[in-house]
Amino acid sequence: MNRRAQSHVVGVALLLGVTALSLAALTATIGAIVDENAAGVDADRVAADVDAALAPAAVTGPHSGRVAFTAGRLYTEPRTVRLLNDSGVVAAVPADALVYDAGSHRVAFLGGAMVRGRPGNAVVTGDAPVAVSAGTVVVGVAALGGERVDVSGDGRLTLSTRVSHDRTSMPRGNWRVAVETATPAAWERYFGRFGASVDRRDLDGDGDASVVASFPGERRAHLVVHRLRLEVYGSA
Repeated sequence: MNRRAQSHVVGVALLLGVTALSLAALTATIGAIVDENAAGVDADRVAADVDAALAPAAVTGPHSGRVAFTAGRLYTEPRTVRLLNDSGVVAAVPADALVYDAGSHRVAFLGGAMVRGRPGNAVVTGDAPVAVSAGTVVVGVAALGGERVDVSGDGRLTLSTRVSHDRTSMPRGNWRVAVETATPAAWERYFGRFGASVDRRDLDGDGDASVVASFPGERRAHLVVHRLRLEVYGSA
């Protein structure tokens, strides 16, 4: 075989090798895009399913709903919502959060609000637990209660609740609300809608920050706790 023929063979082999690498890279890219899109669809579905299954302000008594996802993890994590005045903590509600985590997609139900996005890039959506008027602040907290949840993979779950409501009225004073959260920036923006000043504090020394919102002026405060007593059936 002459040199020209040898060069031709080597050139074809190199071309085939480059083509194979390009196809592999393209396949991996397409696979990543498909996985990312699937995770986004799952996150949207989980947010809608959880919102329908956990409707604390609209339900009293037994209630249930289905939650489905093809990948990712659904779990609870301990979180506390606190009501404070000038004397300190007046009420501490162990609300806990129900979190769906799938890579770059995250959904968290906390206190009655839905938080979409990962820490640093999250937003509070849907019905949030605080309402403010001229002389009143109403704090409505959905407290999951019940069992811990930790399910990974392909989940087909039923979320069952038995909802009751406790309401406590407080005298006029300078009131603050503190939400313990993994996405503090989202809650700071949310409280900013009400003209509240905010700061971050670790109120119980566990390393988890709370966003503390201070509402200007003296107001009456009403604390409404929606106790869900969450139970989960099904598995991954």
